[in-house]
Amino acid sequence: MKIIKRFPQAILGLMLMFTGVSHLTTRRLEFQAQVPNQLKEVANFVVLASGVAEILLGVGLLVLWRYRQAIGWLTAIFFVAIFWGNISQFVTGTDAFGLDSGAERFVRLLFQPLLVMWALLSTGAWGSWRSKPKPTPEGKDDLEGDTIYG
Repeated sequence: MKIIKRFPQAILGLMLMFTGVSHLTTRRLEFQAQVPNQLKEVANFVVLASGVAEILLGVGLLVLWRYRQAIGWLTAIFFVAIFWGNISQFVTGTDAFGLDSGAERFVRLLFQPLLVMWALLSTGAWGSWRSKPKPTPEGKDDLEGDTIYG
């Protein structure tokens, strides 16, 4: 059952690794087209850095199960950070990845929040944040057992 529950996380990890490698190789120019105008002078660096980040996040999602919730939050933050590039592509009307109309670029914007949710839900990050800590019994200090005498 654990394998089935972790399948969405593994798929996300593989997708990130594949996309990260394409940042560094075959699709570098297309990714540079998404870099906002404010960063055009360092577009190649931005694409390479985001590619390396995607590879590392992907590997983390695949092999660091123990830290899956933290990696889920990092992945979600990454997806929010790169959303700026997708917005820039839409606003400037830049063609890349076969998106050659404003409608197609707009629809792509709608998928970014889904990626954020995928990262948070597939790793259990959202659930761990939403779960409430267990209340301690009345009169008991929750740090009582953490002393050198406890």
